[in-house]
Amino acid sequence: MSVPIGQMVAVLRHVALQRLRGNAKYPLVLMLEPLFRCNLACGGCGKIQHPTDVLRSHLTPEQCFRAVDECDAPIVSIPGGEPLLHPQIEQIVAGIVARRKYLYLCTNAIKLEEMLPHFKPSPYLAFSVHLDGPREEHDHAVCREGVFDMAVSAIKAARRAGFRVTTNSTLFADAAPERYRTFFDEVMALGVEGMMISPGYSYSKAPDQEHFLRRQRSQSLFQRILANAPTRWKFNQSPVFLEFLKGAWDLECRPWGTPTYNLFGWQRPCYLLDEGYAKTFRELMEETDWDAYGRASGNPKCQDCMVHCGYEPAAVEATFGSVGGLLATARLVLFGPPRSKPTAPAPLPSPAVRVRPNGLPTLPILDRVA
Repeated sequence: MSVPIGQMVAVLRHVALQRLRGNAKYPLVLMLEPLFRCNLACGGCGKIQHPTDVLRSHLTPEQCFRAVDECDAPIVSIPGGEPLLHPQIEQIVAGIVARRKYLYLCTNAIKLEEMLPHFKPSPYLAFSVHLDGPREEHDHAVCREGVFDMAVSAIKAARRAGFRVTTNSTLFADAAPERYRTFFDEVMALGVEGMMISPGYSYSKAPDQEHFLRRQRSQSLFQRILANAPTRWKFNQSPVFLEFLKGAWDLECRPWGTPTYNLFGWQRPCYLLDEGYAKTFRELMEETDWDAYGRASGNPKCQDCMVHCGYEPAAVEATFGSVGGLLATARLVLFGPPRSKPTAPAPLPSPAVRVRPNGLPTLPILDRVA
């Protein structure tokens, strides 16, 4: 695990305070979406399917700060769209950092290198660069050649400039485990602080609906990728969540742990499902029927979801909710998961061949979650 000590202390303090107040439901990460527009058109992303007038709009810095203060989560993630397209992103970042929130600015890194002079390195700021696999897989995922190389160049430039950098990789049904194990080695060699991984979740507006992972398939994939993971791999995630991905730890979704605020307000119930909006954070927390969501609810939309935005809060709860959970997590941190014996891998389905509009064959499209 590679999470800054200050961030861990901030989360622990926040959890302890909420428990003292008797709050069973509380936020840990604010998903702040200041805009939906992007400079890519990924096949598995539904964000840019909004109407043109929505894509041309964005939150003001004051709206962003109000949401941060209202939610009061210790961590803020700025997905998108592409946040670096926001005309006042520097002001938004500076204001959140001034509040001493741990901020992860998610970016495809196309504009990152040219934008670096507009930001100041801080222990509270990290650029979370989307890298959805090796060069070929990533460029197919974002439907544009050369983006992988731009992202790698931007990561190196950001590290040279003294910025914290993490990566964010979303895996889909046609991910080849051995290629991703090599990919993780290459990412760590770039000098990033840590990696974040997650299975893809089906956005209803995404053009590509064929390659999202079912739960059993997710567990099988991550078992093979993370089996006997080398210590050089550093993940910017809870070790409990990584065990959950492998099917080795049972968690139930906690959608209130990562509330989303965007142009329309506070999104119900989570970053991935769009079932209405609340005007205030309090209204979101108090008037949302949380029992209608999560795998235990029987909601068919939630049955295959294993995405970090719902289950990382559950992992934190599992860690700090009991002495047993804390000790089990400590063992994972200190000694890692139990080492497994090598097994013959199950055969993977052959990827379907697709054809781009220009007539060239392409791999099945993967995509990212911001």
